[in-house]
Amino acid sequence: MAQRKARKKAYHHGDLKTALLDETVRILREEGEDNLSLRRLGSNLGVSRTAPYNHFDSKDSLLDAVAEEGFFRFQKAMDGVRRRHRGQSGDRVTRALVKAYVHFARNNVVYYNLMYGSKSWHATTASGSLKTTARGILRAEIERLKRGQTRGQIAADVDVVRYAHMYWGTLHGISRLLLDGVYTGSESVSKLCDSTAQMLWRQIDPGTTKR
Repeated sequence: MAQRKARKKAYHHGDLKTALLDETVRILREEGEDNLSLRRLGSNLGVSRTAPYNHFDSKDSLLDAVAEEGFFRFQKAMDGVRRRHRGQSGDRVTRALVKAYVHFARNNVVYYNLMYGSKSWHATTASGSLKTTARGILRAEIERLKRGQTRGQIAADVDVVRYAHMYWGTLHGISRLLLDGVYTGSESVSKLCDSTAQMLWRQIDPGTTKR
């Protein structure tokens, strides 16, 4: 009877999947991965210990889902920057995007570590959904660059695919060094972002005559 009541409670939880993801992030941030398990999540959320298995079949699939949520949050943050800076010059938009990228990494460490963690990307069990989401964001960025090139906002001779890979790799490298404690101090990081944005914009500036 008690087991039946617990199962009923689990199925009537408001949005269990979202609650599981949020609680996972909290545990990772405050206690570390060694203290994370699906059964513990169920206990912490007041549902049956088996209820999380209705959404995730393993701890790895749960972590992949958190990483995917991180990409969704990242995309929302960057889209917000583009909306706020719509109509501004290309160099100002690039500077805003660079700073927003680094800000996201710095303020969403748990998500960012999972988004780009070698454990997920080297594993044969990494979910197809995670890979599709991550690569879809890169493809969307490439399509934006192509549209900008068509409108004359980006130099015609730029290989936008190569540029997108360089852009993403550069910002990830800065963010990783920052999170690992190699870069310290907000002022120095801000100046680094400004210099990086200037370098990146020069690569695509339609007003640049020599490359």
